[in-house]
Amino acid sequence: MADDSPEAMAARLRTAFDLCALGESMRLAQLRREHPDAQDEEIEAMLVAWLETRPGAEHGDGWGHSISWPPSHP
Repeated sequence: MADDSPEAMAARLRTAFDLCALGESMRLAQLRREHPDAQDEEIEAMLVAWLETRPGAEHGDGWGHSISWPPSHP
C-alpha cells in the first residue's frame, strides 16, 4: 500500500523534480558534446527547442487527449 502522507508525497515530488533536473543536465552535456563550438546561449536555445518538440511530448507530458486552453464555453 502506498504511503499517501504529506511527507511521502512531498518526497516523491522532490524526487520527480530531481530527476527532471538530472535529465536536463544530461541533455545539456550531450548538446555540448555534439556542438563544441556553440555558445551557452545557443546550447540553451537547443535545450528549450528539444523540450518543446521531443518525441512523445508534442502536446505536453500529460496523459489523455489534449484540449485548447482556456477551454471554450458553449
